[in-house]
Amino acid sequence: MNNNKMSKNKIDREDMLELTRRMTVARTSITRVAGCYVDADGEFDGSFNTNFLKLSPSERTRNLGLAKTVPFSGTNTNLKKYEFSPDSQKPGSMWQLLMAMRECGLKNDALMDTFYDIVMEHYQTAGEYAILVFHDCYDIPAKAADKERLWESEEMFEYLICIICPLKGEYEPGEPECGFLFPAFTERSGDLNHVNVYQKDVKRPHGELVEKILGVK
Repeated sequence: MNNNKMSKNKIDREDMLELTRRMTVARTSITRVAGCYVDADGEFDGSFNTNFLKLSPSERTRNLGLAKTVPFSGTNTNLKKYEFSPDSQKPGSMWQLLMAMRECGLKNDALMDTFYDIVMEHYQTAGEYAILVFHDCYDIPAKAADKERLWESEEMFEYLICIICPLKGEYEPGEPECGFLFPAFTERSGDLNHVNVYQKDVKRPHGELVEKILGVK
């Protein structure tokens, strides 16, 4: 039983690589990016919400590099899977908020502001930082028994990637300190009961992202 639980909470590296292989300017299907900036005092310092395709090629490349940090990180070390218990999926929960953000494709600014407020309330850092959220719809191609790709689609995987980055210049996000992918991508399918959480420094992780913000175990 313990072994089954352990394997259930393990991330398959191939699942993550399938997502990262598409994170290029030519192949990406990311639809939208939204975010906010937080000053050194922890106060809101502006936000944005834009169609990803309206970004310049250089901005798209930079943002894809940031978003790619999460799925491309070391699986089961820097990137770990956590479960949303039934209690953590109740009305008013972060799970419910993420589901609503996903469903509207980040287009509801009121939902985004609520999300930023929760992160800002609990996130612990000494300097300025940015919260960025990406929305993507991946039309998962079916695979034959020999793992060759077939033309028909198997499933539409709609998901969010969130990253929290220190600012290295004026409104310029640096390397992400932590983040998550929701829902988790498990066995080439969306897993609504789990989230994949990224921590840059596994020795000094932002535990508040797991416990206080996401409310997972």
